[in-house]
Amino acid sequence: MQIIDEASLNDLPARVEYLKEFIGFTAEDAAALHAAKPVVAPLVPTIVDTVYEKLLSFSVTAKAFVPRQTGYQGAIPTKLADLSADHPQIKFRKDFLARYLVKLVTMDYDKMASWEYLDKVGLMHTGHMGFAHREKKPPLRVEYIHCGILLGYVEDIVVNAVLTHPDLDNQTKTVVLRALNKIVWIQNDLFARHYLAEAEAKPKFGVLSNPALAAAVGAGTLALTFAFQYFRLARS
Repeated sequence: MQIIDEASLNDLPARVEYLKEFIGFTAEDAAALHAAKPVVAPLVPTIVDTVYEKLLSFSVTAKAFVPRQTGYQGAIPTKLADLSADHPQIKFRKDFLARYLVKLVTMDYDKMASWEYLDKVGLMHTGHMGFAHREKKPPLRVEYIHCGILLGYVEDIVVNAVLTHPDLDNQTKTVVLRALNKIVWIQNDLFARHYLAEAEAKPKFGVLSNPALAAAVGAGTLALTFAFQYFRLARS
């Protein structure tokens, strides 16, 4: 039995090592993600468009794109009704998601800098500074419930793309999907840990407002999504 100092899990390197070992994320998984680049990279524009179509279909997620985004210098929407997939500010935000997706299949997972990047992606959505470019900028706050379910939505799109790819055999699909599932769950924790820290400091009540309960809802949704897709693969 490994003895884990629970306090050490607040330290990112120790936390990442624990998560990797618990879920079994290995060098082979990293290699599988890298090998998936030829499949994922060409799909990035379509995935990004699909994700933003979904985000703009709900007021609670669309409202995050009304304020001026960090680094964007063009015209901004003044109300929700002004938002559309073709709005320059939405196109600007799409670029970040596109870069993120490419990073997932190209990052060096042996370097702590890669895990620090994933952790900062989670932190920046809480309204606290994650990346240096957001210092002294208005806070970007997206509640965890939206982040968690978006991870599940993105995973579902990629899972479907891998499952239906005509040039991949079942063994390759299995290896890629297992690696994808592991990294999504680790990313999920690197979102949730920042919201859970807030929940401990300022307890809230209700599934939608309490990040701890929202984390459970998001995690359950991700598990059901992947199980369904993997079942389809096993039957094919």
